[in-house]
Amino acid sequence: MKKVLVLGCTGSIGSQTLDVIRRMPDEFSVAGLSVGKDEGKLEELCAEFGCPGTCFSRDGNEGLERLVHESGCDIAVNGVAGAVGLESSVAVLEAGINLALANKESVVMAWPVISGIAGRTGASIIPVDSEHSAVFCLINQIGKENVGNVIITASGGPFRDYSREKLESVTVEMALNHPTWKMGPKITVDSASLANKGLEVIEACRLFDVPTEKVRVLVHPQSLVHSMVQTRDGMIYAQISDPDMRHPIFGALTWPEVRESPLPLFDLAGREMTFFPPRMDDFPMLSLAYGCAEKNGGYTIAFNAANEVAVQGFFDSRLKFTQIPSLVERVLQADWTEEPCDIASVYRIDSESRKLASGILDSFGGNA
Repeated sequence: MKKVLVLGCTGSIGSQTLDVIRRMPDEFSVAGLSVGKDEGKLEELCAEFGCPGTCFSRDGNEGLERLVHESGCDIAVNGVAGAVGLESSVAVLEAGINLALANKESVVMAWPVISGIAGRTGASIIPVDSEHSAVFCLINQIGKENVGNVIITASGGPFRDYSREKLESVTVEMALNHPTWKMGPKITVDSASLANKGLEVIEACRLFDVPTEKVRVLVHPQSLVHSMVQTRDGMIYAQISDPDMRHPIFGALTWPEVRESPLPLFDLAGREMTFFPPRMDDFPMLSLAYGCAEKNGGYTIAFNAANEVAVQGFFDSRLKFTQIPSLVERVLQADWTEEPCDIASVYRIDSESRKLASGILDSFGGNA
């Protein structure tokens, strides 16, 4: 039986991880749980899974490291949202434990650092994002040496058919109404602005060691094809399933084996699939992310930090939806060429980026 540590257990990824474990009680057990603040829910889950090991965000790094070491887990799922999730990734990898990674900020902000830790401790990093899980599986089957291009699909969000003029009147409520996925509020807004797809482009470049010119994005409203790999001979291979995050979670928990899934099998009959290029001029967060992915230094850290500040400004009615990329672009005009050499320098660049972004946000004057 594989023992699973679930970090961020009440969030979307954490909750769906626990659902997979419920469906396979003879295969998986819960070794420990971490949560932000919901003490009542944590007690409920501990009682259900017979799990003694817990950690709250208020326990800090010391509590997190103690949970990782004392849990005796075989694999940890990092479903913590935002930049704070980097601490969880570091704690798991430093302990030499395989990491099922849904926290994209760990890769965007600190890939050289966390991949270095994994190389030193022998831990594996298995991506859980549906797009990167798909590419990970396809590359393992096809062979890295045969890959020509990586093609990441995007739902396009709720505004994929909006004119540029109509985008000016987008509200928070509209942005949170995603047509396909049920996710947390911040990532849902990122999906609407294509910032999330930009972060995933950066992730793909880092995780699979491919240059930006070999990572393409295709809008696929049905969200059935999760990503594709084009081999050097021009053939395209796709991973297809219903848009259900339990599929990549299950794949990460059972890796490197391919096991029979407890989830319903996908039926292709009667399904429609369409694809078209993203409107990068109208959704400039994607092109800004490509630019950051091409550079070394702290540009991807600054992109992520500025976007988090901008999205919060949108939630607080201090920015229009269309002003999110304007704020991020202004932050990226600063010099972020310093290459972070450790986690401390990653957090310092992140803090500097947020401070600059907050100052720029103040300059908008709350005119949303």
